[in-house]
Amino acid sequence: MTAHKSGDPTTLNRLYGRAKGKPLRAGQQGLVDNLLPRIAVPLEGPVTSEILFGDDRPMHFEIGFGGGEHMAGRADMLPNHGFIGAEPFINGVAQALTHVAGDNGAGTPLGNVRIHHGDALEVLARIPDDSLSFLYLLHPDPWPKARHAKRRMMNDGPVDMFAAKLKPGGEFRFGTDHAVYVRHALMVMQRHTDQFEWLCDKPQDFQVRPGGWPETRYENKARTVYGHEVWYFRYRRK
Repeated sequence: MTAHKSGDPTTLNRLYGRAKGKPLRAGQQGLVDNLLPRIAVPLEGPVTSEILFGDDRPMHFEIGFGGGEHMAGRADMLPNHGFIGAEPFINGVAQALTHVAGDNGAGTPLGNVRIHHGDALEVLARIPDDSLSFLYLLHPDPWPKARHAKRRMMNDGPVDMFAAKLKPGGEFRFGTDHAVYVRHALMVMQRHTDQFEWLCDKPQDFQVRPGGWPETRYENKARTVYGHEVWYFRYRRK
């Protein structure tokens, strides 16, 4: 889930939403103390593939990765790509670190993931333009009340930044189970048709999760616990 700034996406305003939940378990706290510093995105300066991974490789960026299931799944599928995830909720960061570590030793550690505990847009602003191959925004906080619409990540300022950071032909993926957010997002993206092409020919293209799109726990809970429909959107940078 995603908390974010209002107004100009390149300014440092306060984050909306919670940053901490239940106390971390000992193992999670250990990963936060020991693993996170080793794979954290630098707090200053440009954010490039060479700086993060030591070479030139396709880069992916996930805004608000929740528990990290999608990010880790994609990183496992594409070991020669580099993945950057940003999440302000420390419990989500701790959960993602268990995946990066190989599910606490039960699997293979992921060496192609870098994590920022904090605001995604601050990091995104430091990525050079035309650098990202994929950008993901999955199940962001919907802020369903009209007076809170400016807090939604899907707004003109952030979308302009998404377009700037993606390579021509790069892909922006957006998913939600919230009907109000769907209508809002479609309205916003309609204003950006000069930057993005919606990869959709038929209703099934946004009603069925595409291949190579791992399910998150938020998505599973929305469908199985609350009975929500889930929508999947893919946009190509023109």
